[in-house]
Amino acid sequence: MLNPSIDSLLTKIDSKYTLVTVAAKRAREMQLANNCVIEQPVSHKCVGKALEEIDVEVLKYVPSEGKIID
Repeated sequence: MLNPSIDSLLTKIDSKYTLVTVAAKRAREMQLANNCVIEQPVSHKCVGKALEEIDVEVLKYVPSEGKIID
């Protein structure tokens, strides 16, 4: 079972493709800088941590501007 669920994530970001892109970019940032915003993430991997940030709305995506907002 995925945590967070894909259904939960798709309520935050409108498409799976955008979700993957945003999570991948944030995961790359975390790999380079080792800066996870969530205190105690469930996942140990950067992509999972990025998805958790999206789920708790720490990381947001604005579709009209196409930018990631911390």
